[in-house]
Amino acid sequence: MPRYEYRCRTCGDTFEISRPMAESSDPAACPSGHGDTVKLLSTVAVGGSASAPAPAPRAGGGGGGCCGGGCCG
Repeated sequence: MPRYEYRCRTCGDTFEISRPMAESSDPAACPSGHGDTVKLLSTVAVGGSASAPAPAPRAGGGGGGCCGGGCCG
């Protein structure tokens, strides 16, 4: 189930709630009981490396262009 992050406008507390996607826009009360909250835009972390090597060219030539470089003339 996805987790959504909210901030309370009354006390400034930030909190998360797990709920179905269909309920993501529903109001959420803060843990202190305040009802004036706003859903925050969350970021997604993706693993990997920006310095990963480029893939090796495939055997048989080509290497780019349309359909491996064989249809441009």
